[in-house]
Amino acid sequence: MPTIDGSEVRRIVVACEAGMGSSVMLTSSLSQRFAALDVTVTHLPVNRLTDDDADVVVCHRGLAKRASQAAPGTPIVAFDLFLGDPAFDGLEAALREGSTIGG
Repeated sequence: MPTIDGSEVRRIVVACEAGMGSSVMLTSSLSQRFAALDVTVTHLPVNRLTDDDADVVVCHRGLAKRASQAAPGTPIVAFDLFLGDPAFDGLEAALREGSTIGG
């Protein structure tokens, strides 16, 4: 699995099934959370995802395999819960500390 140094991340994509509900809410939440870190968060349906879209892809664990097939060179951060998942805290810590994401 690909990796990236958290200090190099400027674009995060929330990959979703259709982009109509929970992923839009998550995108908004992460956008606010990471704004001070100069990181842009957008969302895309997983079937439109490419390696050129993001430095890191965030997606529900059920979509992680499809996301890694669509963007094989991009680190994937998988989560289980749309709100309060520890994966988001880990991602923020990696962005702040410049530690490795993915792998």
